[in-house]
Amino acid sequence: MNRRPFLLAATAAAVSPVAFAQVQRPIRIIVPYAAGGPIDITARLLAERVKDSLGTVIIENRPGGGGNIGADVVAKAAPDGTTIGISAVATHAINPWLFSKMPYDAAKDFAPITQMVRVPNVLVMNADTAARLKINTLRDLIAYAKANPAKLNYGSGGNGSAGHLAGELFKQGAGIFAVHIPYNGGNPAQLALLSGQVDFNIDNLATAAPNIKAGKLKALAVTTLARSPALPDVPPIADTIKGFSIDTWWGLVAPAGTPQDIIARLNHAFVSALQSPEAKTRFALLMAEPVTSTPEEFGAFMRSELAKYEKVVKLSGAKVD
Repeated sequence: MNRRPFLLAATAAAVSPVAFAQVQRPIRIIVPYAAGGPIDITARLLAERVKDSLGTVIIENRPGGGGNIGADVVAKAAPDGTTIGISAVATHAINPWLFSKMPYDAAKDFAPITQMVRVPNVLVMNADTAARLKINTLRDLIAYAKANPAKLNYGSGGNGSAGHLAGELFKQGAGIFAVHIPYNGGNPAQLALLSGQVDFNIDNLATAAPNIKAGKLKALAVTTLARSPALPDVPPIADTIKGFSIDTWWGLVAPAGTPQDIIARLNHAFVSALQSPEAKTRFALLMAEPVTSTPEEFGAFMRSELAKYEKVVKLSGAKVD
C-alpha cells in the first residue's frame, strides 16, 4: 500500500476546514481608505513584516462612504481568517452615530485583533494670528475667546470629521464659543488656516507638523492625555481641561465568529511586527505611536470609544443622511 496519499489525506482531515483554508489562501487586509495615506502605509508596512509567519498578505483598498464601504466588506466576509481589515476611529466609533443608516453593526459584526497605531491631534493657530492676538498658550486662547464672544472661528475637514468633533469637545470643556467652518477635506482646512481665513484648527499631528516646524503654525496643545514624543514641549489639552482625550487610532479586526485560535495567531504576528525596531522607526516618521493590545483589550477600547463618540457626535449636532 502506498502510504503517502493516505498520510496526506489523514493530515488534511486532522486540520479544521477553517485552518486549512487559511493555509491554502492568502490573507487580505481591507483598507477602507485610498492608497497612499497613513493608514494604507501602515497596513503595507505590517503586511511585509508578517509574511514569514502568516504567508502571503494582500492589501485591498476599498475607500468610500467615510470608510463604511471597506468596513462592511470585512463585516460580511467569511469568518475563516482569510479576510481581516483596518478599524479606525471613524469606522468603529464616529460613523455609527454620524450616519443615519449603517451597513454594519460596529459593536457586533467584528472580532478585535489588536490596536496598532495612535496619532495625536494638535490644536494649532496661524502663527501670525496668534502673534497679533497675543496668544501664546491654550489658556491665552480660552481667555481671549471668553473676552471676545463669537469672534473666533475654527476649521475642519467637514461636518462630523475628527477635527470638527474635537473642536466641539474643546469648546464645551473650555466653556467658550467659536464658529465652526467645515471644508471639503483636511487639506483645504489647513490651507484656510495657513491663509488666516480661520483662527485655529485641531489637526492630525502628522499633517500639521511640517508647518509647525516651519513656523507657519503655532502649536498650543496636543489632544492626548500625555505629551507626544514628536512635540515634547507642547502640553496636552488635558492639563487645562481635565480628562480631555481625543486622538486618531486604527487597529485590526476580523469578521465576528472568527475562531479564537485564528485571532490569537493573527494577534501574535501583528503585535510582533508592531514591536519591531523597523516598524517603530517608520511610525516615528509618520508622527504615529505603535500601540499593541490583546484582542480583549482592543475590544474594550473600541467599546469605550463608541460610547464616547455617541456623546460627542450628539453634542456637535452633525449628521450624514
